[in-house]
Amino acid sequence: MLVQQKINFGRDTVLDLINIKERRIVPVGRLDMYTSGALLLTDDGDFVYKITHPKHEIDKTYTVTLIGIVNNEDVQKLKDGVIIDEEYKTKPAKVKILKTDLDKNQSRLMITIHEGRNRQIRKMCEAIGKKVLALHRAKIGNLDVKNIEIGKWRYLKTSEVKSLII
Repeated sequence: MLVQQKINFGRDTVLDLINIKERRIVPVGRLDMYTSGALLLTDDGDFVYKITHPKHEIDKTYTVTLIGIVNNEDVQKLKDGVIIDEEYKTKPAKVKILKTDLDKNQSRLMITIHEGRNRQIRKMCEAIGKKVLALHRAKIGNLDVKNIEIGKWRYLKTSEVKSLII
């Protein structure tokens, strides 16, 4: 008898959304329970390595809503890399201010990184003194999730897989 172990404090995981029992499927990277967006699943360990290891420089693009108004100095710090986890300096990021709302005291950024340290985007924002209200991974490489409903999934086309690993 095969029983799927519930990690994450007994909560459902992304693997509970799919019904594939004939092979072991694993997430490529991770999203915490407060983050939405793109997550790839596979049964190919080499694919996981090619997507997640920073040396392959596969971009992950996030839309981030923050408490506070982000200025050009904050953007430059994120672009240059900031210290997280007390000692680690993040690699340079691509950062663009999408919107600022003075009335709500909020900013929305697009941040692209190719690392994937635990809660990295949240920690990067904390490093510039901002708290994340909402975090969404919009793209992995050139794949985006704009036409996929939350909680839904689809198989990748062969050309999409090739575009990620070539």
